[in-house]
Amino acid sequence: MAFEALDPRAWALPAELLARVQTPALVVHLEHVRANVARVLALCGGDAQRWRPHVKSSKIPRVQAELARAGLRRFKCATTRELDVLLATLAAEGVDDGDVLLAHPLVGPGLERVARLAARHPRARLSVLCEVPEAVAEVPAGVGVFVDLNPGMDRTGIPLADDARVRATLRAAGGRLRGVHFYDGHLHHADRAERRAAVHAGYAALAEALDALERDGPPVREVVTAGTPALLDALAFEGLARPGRAHRVSPGTVVYHDLRSEQETPELGLAPAALVLARVVSRPGPGRVTCDAGSKSLAAEAGDPCAVVLGRPELVAARPSEEHLPLDGPPDALPARGELLQLVPRHVCPTVNLAAEALIVERGALLEVAEVSARAHDLLLS
Repeated sequence: MAFEALDPRAWALPAELLARVQTPALVVHLEHVRANVARVLALCGGDAQRWRPHVKSSKIPRVQAELARAGLRRFKCATTRELDVLLATLAAEGVDDGDVLLAHPLVGPGLERVARLAARHPRARLSVLCEVPEAVAEVPAGVGVFVDLNPGMDRTGIPLADDARVRATLRAAGGRLRGVHFYDGHLHHADRAERRAAVHAGYAALAEALDALERDGPPVREVVTAGTPALLDALAFEGLARPGRAHRVSPGTVVYHDLRSEQETPELGLAPAALVLARVVSRPGPGRVTCDAGSKSLAAEAGDPCAVVLGRPELVAARPSEEHLPLDGPPDALPARGELLQLVPRHVCPTVNLAAEALIVERGALLEVAEVSARAHDLLLS
């Protein structure tokens, strides 16, 4: 089972702190964040320019600052709030020329919000996605364009086979064209060889299409691919990068790591850095206890189990309700009422989004209670 070899003492918190913490509580272990960031950079050959991390996961300025301190300058986000918080964090770190792609198709007031953030951070390079030529005309002045291509995920983007639409959107972008976005987040094959074959087949088709497009169209200077499942396969593919064109990967879950990523890509060598602290509140029957971290504190959309208990592999999470998470295990080895459990989420990104605040700790010491300030969405333009 995932994480069985981990020593829970590496995530231990002092009794004095635990006595004060109301549960459920999101706890971010900064030393593990740093180790994960260093590990991904090592996988990228030490080249920070190869990684454009998606900050949909990190969401907390203290954590985003660690990315900047590690030398990262190019990022990806999904909401205008994430963009706002990231730009402010980079500025606070002395980085006023960051490069951020808002990788979500914006329509309406969101584009005006991007325009205002661009005006507030004039040295930053901001870009948005476009998948139709007419969308380019809606992009605010001074904001770049990435053409969004559909790798078969069928969520957004232009199918590669729709050559006319791809060409028209590239031409419409003109001098504002920054690159193409090809997010293959649907490739979760359990078999590693099958996954690599699927990832590389997609990239080979993309490389062939880009070669044909560039023969009589504008140059594509950057290709952004790969979430966490495809990371190693993307780094191993050599057919997209060339002089004048960068191939960058964009995983974000890797900053915190989670159960699903460990099951799919244990070879990444990452450690969980954002856990949910919970207390056992009930023993409703033989072989079952219930803790106080339900679907309002642990994302449950990615399937069961929604979490594993660090250091207690014999406890198996059942399906949560809003405030309760039942755990099944040997009747003679169940935790007592009031016992604290550390839960590693199955999907950490939306789990972080559920928390208004987080405990930021380093080697057991509390550094701050931080607002998860990039969670949720902006509402009204003011």
